[in-house]
Amino acid sequence: MNLFDVYSLWNIEPVRAKGCRVWDRDGVEYLDFYGGHAVISIGHSHPVYVKAIQDQAVKIGFYSNSVINSLQTELAEKLGEQSGYPDYSLFLCNSGAEANENALKLASFHTGKKRIIAFSGSFHGRTSGAVAITDNPSIQSPFNTGHEVTFVPLNDTDKILRELEKGDVAAVIAEGIQGVAGIFVPENGFMQQLEKACHKHRVVLILDEIQSGYGRTGRFFAHQHAGIRPDIITLAKGMGNGFPIGGMLISPEFKAKKGMLGTTFGGNHLACAAAIAVLDVMKGEALVENASQAGNYLQDELSKLNGIKEIRGRGLMLGIDPAPEYSDIRDKLLFKSHIFTGGAKNNVMRLLPPLSVKKEEIDIFLKETKKLLEV
Repeated sequence: MNLFDVYSLWNIEPVRAKGCRVWDRDGVEYLDFYGGHAVISIGHSHPVYVKAIQDQAVKIGFYSNSVINSLQTELAEKLGEQSGYPDYSLFLCNSGAEANENALKLASFHTGKKRIIAFSGSFHGRTSGAVAITDNPSIQSPFNTGHEVTFVPLNDTDKILRELEKGDVAAVIAEGIQGVAGIFVPENGFMQQLEKACHKHRVVLILDEIQSGYGRTGRFFAHQHAGIRPDIITLAKGMGNGFPIGGMLISPEFKAKKGMLGTTFGGNHLACAAAIAVLDVMKGEALVENASQAGNYLQDELSKLNGIKEIRGRGLMLGIDPAPEYSDIRDKLLFKSHIFTGGAKNNVMRLLPPLSVKKEEIDIFLKETKKLLEV
């Protein structure tokens, strides 16, 4: 049997990793400045994380959500404290797409409406509802069409206000920072106006913090730079540092009903143990603060290099828009300098290193990038 061939693969097989380093089957060492799509938050193979999973696996790895799991309560309490949302409720699932699906469902239950507003360039996942609110027709099958979704330009306050005034909108969903689109940051003033208008028209405001959350931008969530409080926040990726887990933070205004949401594997014992370890390491090693400081240093030093048209983003979620003559910079960094980076639309290079990245590792990246830009 063959694998279903849907991925474009580099001819590299990582077999070992630690911190911000990855080694392939041939023993070649790579510097990881992508973290596997922003998943690696506390660094590869962190000993606290590894031990937590090992210890939990010996006790119990899984039982269904039909019984009490005190690890879920511990995770909710720590997440509420560290994120600044202690009064919100937590629903656990398995992935970011599933979190967004449930957020849309909850918003529709709450309002009795079904039209959704999303933003041009958005990416929210590959399940049915998540694809419908993703601005990429190439991944929408006929089955995914028919949803009532309106796309508006990011930061276009007049357009979003006109749509909300129509009175038929269940929810607006926005990324804390648009990742796949090329690292585009919502303006603080736009986010504040959006929050105000959603409250006025009783529209649920959903913040997709799946890539931009968990400390990546130097705040726990990217939207906190604008000082707003969404109704629902979706999360995944860095939440489990590689162990599949996702979730929603839900405002106290929402009332739960038995059976309205559900999942088989969501919030299982192993996933919760992994997620608790991530929060413990983030707090103990001040990784949110490191993301801010390291990100500022990285962005400042990148701005001094020739061959870069623009740098966008916050903290350790940065997009580099290279000059056309350097369109192959990512390939060269990978195959010549052995540095993983990510891509985005229009040849933008995404930098999403672990939040634990050190200055000396940033300096290696800067040195190699400068060398390639000067060729």
